[in-house]
Amino acid sequence: MLSKKTKYAISALRILARHAHPEPMLISDIAQKGDIPKKFLELILLELKKHHILESKKGQGGGYFLKINPEEISIGQIIRKLSGPIGMVSCVNRDGYLPCDECPGEDLCGLREIMTNVLDATCQILDNETLADLLVREDRLLQEKRDYMFHI
Repeated sequence: MLSKKTKYAISALRILARHAHPEPMLISDIAQKGDIPKKFLELILLELKKHHILESKKGQGGGYFLKINPEEISIGQIIRKLSGPIGMVSCVNRDGYLPCDECPGEDLCGLREIMTNVLDATCQILDNETLADLLVREDRLLQEKRDYMFHI
């Protein structure tokens, strides 16, 4: 399950990616557009900056902006940077591996084998979908909704 922090981060990145102006965007504007608590957003944006996804500019005309193109930011990358490993059980995580206490042994655990397959499929999707892909999907869904409403 995605944490609130990760959902807010994706929302903020979506807003910044759609920001048509050349100047950075103020935290207060991002918070308002994304309905994100401003103090929490400040921490999230700082973390995204620390991970080199965002950059900031201070002073007049300052704010945050994407450091890299939306086509180069995978959803999997965002999730890992903010939430840590993606695996549902710790024994399948490549980053943050921990053996399960109740496990009879990894070489005998059928659940581990299933969860490894789940992790591989999930990572395949999340690592191949970008922030730009997310925006395209949203645009398509909005257009489909408009088309449906127009034909009623």
